[in-house]
Amino acid sequence: MVLGVDRRVLALAMARMADALGNSFLIIVLPLYIASGEISIAGIVDGQVLGFRLTEEFLIGVVLSLFGFLNSFGQPFTGRLSDRTNRRKFYILLGLVIFAVASAAYPFVTSYWSVVVVRGLQGLGAAFTVPVTVALVNDYATSNRERGGNFGVFNTFRLIGFGFGPVVAGAVVTGGFGGDQVVTYALPAWLPALGGMAVSGFDAAFAVAVLGAVVSFALVFLLVNDPESPDADAGDTLSIAVLDRDGGGLDPVFVLGVGTLFMALTIALYATLQETINARLGQGSTLFGLQFSAVVIANVLLQVPIGRWSDEYGRRPFLLAGFVILVPSVLAQGFVTDPLLMLVARFVQGVAVACVFAPALALAGDLAREGQSGTQLSVLTMAFGLGVAFGPLVSGFLVSYGFVVPFAFGAGLAAVALALVFSQVEESLDVADPPTGEPAPQD
Repeated sequence: MVLGVDRRVLALAMARMADALGNSFLIIVLPLYIASGEISIAGIVDGQVLGFRLTEEFLIGVVLSLFGFLNSFGQPFTGRLSDRTNRRKFYILLGLVIFAVASAAYPFVTSYWSVVVVRGLQGLGAAFTVPVTVALVNDYATSNRERGGNFGVFNTFRLIGFGFGPVVAGAVVTGGFGGDQVVTYALPAWLPALGGMAVSGFDAAFAVAVLGAVVSFALVFLLVNDPESPDADAGDTLSIAVLDRDGGGLDPVFVLGVGTLFMALTIALYATLQETINARLGQGSTLFGLQFSAVVIANVLLQVPIGRWSDEYGRRPFLLAGFVILVPSVLAQGFVTDPLLMLVARFVQGVAVACVFAPALALAGDLAREGQSGTQLSVLTMAFGLGVAFGPLVSGFLVSYGFVVPFAFGAGLAAVALALVFSQVEESLDVADPPTGEPAPQD
């Protein structure tokens, strides 16, 4: 045990951190790469589709969103596939290989549609790694009283990679934290056949993305194994239920997926509004970046303790508290006019997210039938990806009706999630009993 969790969980967490860092690199690098002229968009930009003019910004948005949509919509299928075959490690490694090969292809493509294809391949690779990795974290829990702590550690490392990746990416492309020009690097003279060769900051960033996938591959290959599985027939019973199988109402895992979708959407509302927010608050890009990162920082600090507290005191209290906090913290962002108050609101939103994320995954894992964790947990991972993909589109559309409107809409969604969780989700742990080392009961 390391950090109070199974070594294999820690290996998966570190692998996911390296993978997330590599992917978040590209969120920053690809818009710069396309806008730099390295990729030809002549004949596409300023074209018309159904009366809509294709701007450079829209073309960049398509590339970025494509990853999220393919990744998210593919996750139920890959999660189900890993359940049916009981070969989780194989599919994680396959996804990392696809992601690495696609990342390595960027320096060699020159057309916009080639970038679209490569980005789509990366989304396919992520669709294999994300739900299957989460399913393995769930499988490694020897009792329900370990699951929240496992997911807390896993999410913390993943968010470190995702949160710091964009910062490091900008430094790699420009050669430091203060520049705005793409730099060129000379490779070390001792490298065989490559010594002295010059590479651009873009190529260096793509190499870091490849390196992240390679490090993840090595960690999973060496330290992770498929858990022994009982002779459970997962074949025809696998499905994503909307209605509760045991009675009236909605299926609790489906409700947790809806809540996760709404939560993720409120996080991503902020991303599109940089220029508007900076003008409203009279601030620069540095403060905006700190405000945007405040949600991640709060999660890095709180995911592990909240995950472990949910093992001791139950999942439902933290879920309800998270959505209760989420409503005013999101709404406040539409009204504050001071940069410091915006930073506080974003940090409080991060506290809310931390209260929801690990306990929701743990509760879904508690309810997963034997051999179905990949399918069940993919509901939540897919929902989070879709929320992140839709958030910027929603805020970009709604802000034209007033600055407060996207934040009021997000707060409304959080309130709906609170009502659904309160009415449809019951506690999965018997908190009256002390934690034991017995295996978690399965339905």
